[in-house]
Amino acid sequence: MTQDEIVTSLVHGAADTTPLPKPPPSHLEGKGIFDLFSMKGKVCVVTGAARENGIGYAAAQAYCEAGCDVLVIWDYSDATETAEKLAKQYGVKTKAYRVNVASSKNVEDTVNQVVEDFGTIDVFVANAGVVWETGSILDDVNNDDKDWHRVMDVDLNGVYYCAKNVGKVFKKNRKGSLVITASMSGMIVNVPNYQMPYNAAKAGCIHLTKSLGVEFSSFGARVNCVCPGYMDTGLSDFLDKKILNAWYQMSPMGRQGVARELAGAYLYLASDAASFTTGAALVCDGGFTLT
Repeated sequence: MTQDEIVTSLVHGAADTTPLPKPPPSHLEGKGIFDLFSMKGKVCVVTGAARENGIGYAAAQAYCEAGCDVLVIWDYSDATETAEKLAKQYGVKTKAYRVNVASSKNVEDTVNQVVEDFGTIDVFVANAGVVWETGSILDDVNNDDKDWHRVMDVDLNGVYYCAKNVGKVFKKNRKGSLVITASMSGMIVNVPNYQMPYNAAKAGCIHLTKSLGVEFSSFGARVNCVCPGYMDTGLSDFLDKKILNAWYQMSPMGRQGVARELAGAYLYLASDAASFTTGAALVCDGGFTLT
């Protein structure tokens, strides 16, 4: 092999024999900007989307509004009522599956079931997650590391299991978009609350996004993540109000965000409007990481 051939095989994958430069997607030609954001004809899966004030629900709702053919909700709890509400509101076919994303086998089986039920998966949002409530790791009074493993199993391992299995679908189809919910906490150290395990898991999600953005591009799929700041979704309600007030004081916008403010980010990254965007970490934090 020539040096150029070696470089091409390393970057683009040995099985990719497309001459360089590759052409842009032909299906984008003649489309207006709103057409590029359309989810028409797509089967979209969103994990952790049962709660109506949550980020997953906001993403699911956006895909329904954008005209997706099928909206699939995965959640640890029964999300049938949520799926039925979206179906009634938007006239979209929906289905809910109970899934423990911390189980590799459960994820694999459910990906296969979705493909059997609906023929494919075009968009997958790995959003399911839990927060760290222990505080300092020195406060693990039982010294059993259960809280650490819970956060890592759901927030990082669960994303890996989803990526691994939906990636097989994308590779077969030579297309697809994986959107991961990371966090600004993967880029900073939060104060005055201590949440090192959560930060470490979300930092892992960001680098997983970058690495898979390269790997999946070899077969035409894209991988990106959204990095929200402090969001008023109910997951931080256990914290003392003094901590919440400290957040407000440190944030340029002086508040938490609401999930609906992230919907556009999830729609963009999933859609053809982002056809040249992969491996990106889109920060939506009210300017918090700027200070």
